[in-house]
Amino acid sequence: MVKQDLYCIFALYLDKIYIRLMIKVSETAKSKVIELMKEEGFNPIADFVRVGVKSGGCSGLSYDLKFDNSHADEDKVFEDNGVKIIVDKKSFLYLIGTTLEYSGGLNGTGFVFNNPNANRTCGCGESFSL
Repeated sequence: MVKQDLYCIFALYLDKIYIRLMIKVSETAKSKVIELMKEEGFNPIADFVRVGVKSGGCSGLSYDLKFDNSHADEDKVFEDNGVKIIVDKKSFLYLIGTTLEYSGGLNGTGFVFNNPNANRTCGCGESFSL
C-alpha cells in the first residue's frame, strides 16, 4: 500500500474518529434536554439538539444550543447517552471532547459546556477563547 492510499483511508475514517470524540452528554443534561424538548414540542427520540459556536461573549466565542428537527448535509450528526446532536461544520473543531452538563446550583441554572479546547472562559461559562 502506498502512502497516498493510507492518507485516503485515514481521511475516510477521520470523521468517524471525531464523531466518537465529540460532545458527551451527562445524565443530568440528558434529563433536562428531554424535558425541555417535550415542553417545546420536539420529539426527543427523532429530533436533535443543535450545538454551535458563534462570535461574541466576553471571551470572544460563545456557545449556541437549540432544538432542531432537520439538518443540512454538511452538519455532523451523532448521538451520546440517547441524545441526538447536530454540530455545524464551522463549530465542529471547536467542540471536540466537550461535555454538556446541566447545573441547577446556587450559581445559576442552565447548560454548561466543559470544553477541553478552551484556553480561557468567562465567569458565567457561556463564552470562551482558544
